Amino acid sequence: MPDRIDFNCDLGEGCGDDAAIVPWISSASIACGGHAGDEASMRETVALCLRHGVAIGAHPSFEDRAHFGRRELALAPGEVHALVLAQVRRLAAACEAAGARLRHVKPHGALYNLAARELDTARAIADAVREVDRGLRLYALAGSDLASAGRSAGLQVAEEAFAERGYAADGRLAPRGQPGAVIETLEGALAQVRGLVREHAVHALDGSRIALRADTLCLHGDRHDAAAFARALREALEAEGIVVRAPGDAP
Repeated sequence: MPDRIDFNCDLGEGCGDDAAIVPWISSASIACGGHAGDEASMRETVALCLRHGVAIGAHPSFEDRAHFGRRELALAPGEVHALVLAQVRRLAAACEAAGARLRHVKPHGALYNLAARELDTARAIADAVREVDRGLRLYALAGSDLASAGRSAGLQVAEEAFAERGYAADGRLAPRGQPGAVIETLEGALAQVRGLVREHAVHALDGSRIALRADTLCLHGDRHDAAAFARALREALEAEGIVVRAPGDAP
């Protein structure tokens, strides 16, 4: 992990205290109508980010509100391209209306995980992002197919690690149903963050050590304790001498 990192959180999902989280993060990925979110929530969350100087990103997903976008759907690459394009454009319009700038795109849930391991899906997402704006960054799981597809499409890529998600031995996120896939305690999450900072590595659920360098660190905003986590993680990063700043912001 470098001496600076982005600290991002998923917002606008209707299930967390966004106002209490935003002061502690440097970028936000806003739900844009797939798994959650609507025109009103997008406007409100964009305005909140503007007030706190937080970089704004789109958080497109499978259109599956019943399962919060966490169920994998069998869509062709063209269908993935279309849904990402529509959702990102929706948030871009909300940003334009507010005088804000859309900075990045980060897929959500099952779409993110599928794109991490399936190159055709990853390419469909990257192509949709490029079609909206070649200047957008693509947030992708560190070392994943999505990161590779983004670079191949000519996009800037921010490789991402997770503060409170467990990792499988192959470097992917462990499925949520698996024991240890979600780190429930603040102490456990802080230990993982310190490992990223000090060792540039995480320990997988099987005990193996995975080398991992990241540009951005994610906290899920739908946790019941997300605000307390956000504050504690920000303070832990700064205690390690890490400057918390969104990608592309001036030093």
